[in-house]
Amino acid sequence: MNITTSITPRMRLLRAALLIAAVAGLLLGMWAGLVRLGWPWPPLAPVLPMLHGPLMACGFLGTLIGVERAVGTGKHWAYLGPALVAFGVLLALLGMPGNAGPLLVTLGSAIVTLVLVGLARLHPANYTVTMAVGGGAWVIGNLLWWLGWPLYVVALWWIGFLVLTIAGERLELSRMLKLTPTVQRVFMAAALLLCGGIGLGLVNYAAGTLGVGVALIGIAVWLGAYDIARRRLKAGGQARFMAAALLSGYVWLGIGGALFLWHPGQMAGPYYDAALHSIFLGFVFAMILAHAPIVFPAVLGIPMVYSNRFYAPLVLLHLSLLLRVTGDLAGWWPGRLWGGLLNAIVLLAFLVITVTSLRPRAASR
Repeated sequence: MNITTSITPRMRLLRAALLIAAVAGLLLGMWAGLVRLGWPWPPLAPVLPMLHGPLMACGFLGTLIGVERAVGTGKHWAYLGPALVAFGVLLALLGMPGNAGPLLVTLGSAIVTLVLVGLARLHPANYTVTMAVGGGAWVIGNLLWWLGWPLYVVALWWIGFLVLTIAGERLELSRMLKLTPTVQRVFMAAALLLCGGIGLGLVNYAAGTLGVGVALIGIAVWLGAYDIARRRLKAGGQARFMAAALLSGYVWLGIGGALFLWHPGQMAGPYYDAALHSIFLGFVFAMILAHAPIVFPAVLGIPMVYSNRFYAPLVLLHLSLLLRVTGDLAGWWPGRLWGGLLNAIVLLAFLVITVTSLRPRAASR
C-alpha cells in the first residue's frame, strides 16, 4: 500500500511540525532529566528540571500519541489536541502565570481522549475501551498537575495512560489469535486493578503503588504470554525486530511493577527512579522503537527502509537502563549517573537512525 497518496503537502507539513514539537519535548526532557540526576550542566530555563516528567509524558509521548490518533481518525479537528498539548508544555517552560501551560495540556489531552472515546463508540470492544480509559487517565493526571498535586501522584495517572494505551493496541492486534473470553477477562481484570491502584493513590499513595505494582506485573505477564509478538520471533527482518523490542519491553514493565511492590510509597530517590524509568524507558521506549518503522512513515507519508541498525539502540537502551537501575538499587552513584547519560545518548542515536532511514525522495514521486 502506498502511504503517501492521500496526504497533501499542507497536511504533511502539519504532521511534521507536531512531530518536531514532540521531539523537542523529548530533547528538553532528557536535558532536564540529566540535570536532575546531577550532571553539572545549565538548566536552560529555571523551571526546566522540575518539568522533566511533564516534558516526557506530555510534551513528547502525549504529543506523539495524539498525532498518531489524529492520523488514524482522519479528522482535521483531532490535530488540535496534540497542538494544544505541545503549546501548553511550551507555556509551562516559559513559566506563564496562572498555570496556563498545564491547563492547555489538559484541554489538549481531553481532545485526544474524545478521539479515543469516539473510536470506542464506533467499535465497542475491549481494546477500544481500554485505550479510551487510558486517555481518561491522562486527562485526570493533567488536571491534577494543573491543580497543583504532587508530581509523584500525577505520575501514576500518566503511567495508567501509557500502559493502557499501549496494552489496548496490543490487545487489538491479538484478535487474530482468537483469544478465549476467559483470557480476555484476565486482561481486563488487570487493567481494572491498574485503574483502581492509581485512583487509590489519591487518598493512600503507598497502597495505590502496591495496587499499581500488582497490575503492572499482571499486564506484563499477560502480554508476554498472549501478545502476537511471541509468535513473530521466528519471522525475519522487521517483524522479528518488532517482536524482540516488544517482548523486552514487557520484561521491564514487570520489573517496574515488582519495584513498586518492593518499595511501595516511594515519592523520590533511587528506588523511585528505578521503578519509574523501568516503565517509562524500559517499557514505553521499547514500544516506540518497535513501532517506529511503521508509525513514522504512516504519520509523515514518507517511506522508511528498515535495517538491522535498529537493533543497536534497542540493545543499548536495555544495557544502559540496566546500568542505571543497578546503580539505583545498589547505591552506586556513578552507575546511576552514567546510566542516565547513556540512556540519553541511546535515544539520540535512535532519532538519528530513524531520520536517516526515511526516504523523502520516494514520497515525492
